[in-house]
Amino acid sequence: MPKEFVPKWIAWETTQRCNLRCVHCRCSSDLTASEGDFSTEEGKQLLDDIVEFCSPVLVLSGGEPLLRPDIFELARYGTDKGLRMCMATNGTLVDAAVCEQMKASGIRIVSLSLDGSTAEIHDNFRDCAGSFEGIIRGARTLKEHGIEFIINSSFTKRNQNDIANVFKLAKELGATAWYMFMIVPTGRGEEIMSELISKEDYEEILEWHYRQEKNESELLMRPTCAPHYYRLVPQLAKKEGVKFERRSLKFSTGGGKGCIAAQSICLIDCFGDVKPCSYFPRVAGNVKREKFRDIWENAQLFQELRDFTKYKGKCGSCEFINVCGGCRARADAIHGDYLAEEPFCNYIPVRLQKAEK
Repeated sequence: MPKEFVPKWIAWETTQRCNLRCVHCRCSSDLTASEGDFSTEEGKQLLDDIVEFCSPVLVLSGGEPLLRPDIFELARYGTDKGLRMCMATNGTLVDAAVCEQMKASGIRIVSLSLDGSTAEIHDNFRDCAGSFEGIIRGARTLKEHGIEFIINSSFTKRNQNDIANVFKLAKELGATAWYMFMIVPTGRGEEIMSELISKEDYEEILEWHYRQEKNESELLMRPTCAPHYYRLVPQLAKKEGVKFERRSLKFSTGGGKGCIAAQSICLIDCFGDVKPCSYFPRVAGNVKREKFRDIWENAQLFQELRDFTKYKGKCGSCEFINVCGGCRARADAIHGDYLAEEPFCNYIPVRLQKAEK
């Protein structure tokens, strides 16, 4: 196994239940969704299995992980095993008592979801009145208790005009980082295909992000599920005649590279299925039947995603394939083929440009 293909960040979907019903939810969560079938002891066995192989950032995710009664027992167990335990929550259930439990269990950093700078925009996206007030309260409570937090913001046509305002609010709240998500249409997101941001707007938004990041000193910025940003950055920097170096964050997952599904990240869902990333529904194996290491190293799905010679269309011909790679989950969602070209990139590789002349 090449050293570059080591799991550095694993999301564990501890439950699919959630108190919100967001329009883009990858696993169609709500309060009636499945809790999964990991008992507390099975959850600890999973953490043991992971530790035998690697020492990644382990994100307790969902659904809403705070709806799982033993979540902090699992967090403490992972911490004691040497894992860097984190939590991804929508923020609405975070209060002082939860913060104390986070600190006691060794939670290192928390990610919150903020999709609008106003209640009108955010609550519409999250399909729940009061969710904006809830995340703002949650962020401020985390800040008061000295717990670092990241803000994740997802965008479609319905809220793309609010991107700059959301970024500003993330800074005002004191986030350590702001991750701008360009949604992948999986789960409930399949119902809003018509709301996906256009290729042209996508490029413009990423250029805006570049300009902001270049001059940003207060927090780390990273576009997520937008791998062609790593093609765009060197292009824009070269055009400007400057050298642009990306800063690092101790819990960073990107490492200055585009799509890293099955390369340095993966998802384990609440039934034990291992998937290339949180937005990629194809299954590589199940940790209840196989060792995590065996799945990571040997699954055909994972091996194909790591072999750039198998990539098709523009991605297969692109000179930026090693730093971008195109979003494999989006290619699968749109084309039904995870090796197909990224459907929301309008760049024409040099090789194809020459062929057209």
